[in-house]
Amino acid sequence: MGKLVVATTNRGKVREITSMLSGTGIQILSLLDFPSLPALVEEGDTFEDNAKSKALQAAGYTGLACIADDSGIEVDFLGGAPGVYSARFSGPDATDASNNAKLIELLHEVPAEKRTARFRAVVALAVPGRIIDVREGVLEGIVLESPRGSGGFGYDPLLYVPAFGKTVAELSLEEKNEISHRAQALRGLLPSIIQLLGARTP
Repeated sequence: MGKLVVATTNRGKVREITSMLSGTGIQILSLLDFPSLPALVEEGDTFEDNAKSKALQAAGYTGLACIADDSGIEVDFLGGAPGVYSARFSGPDATDASNNAKLIELLHEVPAEKRTARFRAVVALAVPGRIIDVREGVLEGIVLESPRGSGGFGYDPLLYVPAFGKTVAELSLEEKNEISHRAQALRGLLPSIIQLLGARTP
């Protein structure tokens, strides 16, 4: 059975990716399975730079095939911010709650038609010393004035998806894996993962 390391300690991301790759026969690991590894460095100016860097770092540390994503929310009214700084939008000790609170504050009294935004994700697949493939996914939506839903993580409670009439945090895992930015990118990457690891098509 092939092994694939998901280069994150975010249990929500691991759960989503494990669900999407079920049926392939691939054993999914994460950085939580390698507690002695140093923290991955993110110094890129784009999602793609960070995804590639993290995938190469994790593959080098573990000696295994790795996928890494970098993702965030781009708000049009804020000129595309927070973008690559989404995870630390409210400061070095940022939490999902504090990030969401800052975004709500910055968009206070901004009308709905100007609250357009999108989740963007770039996922990179690497083996030690080499990038195999890189894919991107985008989910368009509108930032609400207050959070809704208890599922997901990050900015999921604030991004409303008109086609579903729900925020991303109100979607089931199955619904989220149909439309999410990360799911789109991972689906694009799936043929390369299957070929690399000799896995089954799910």
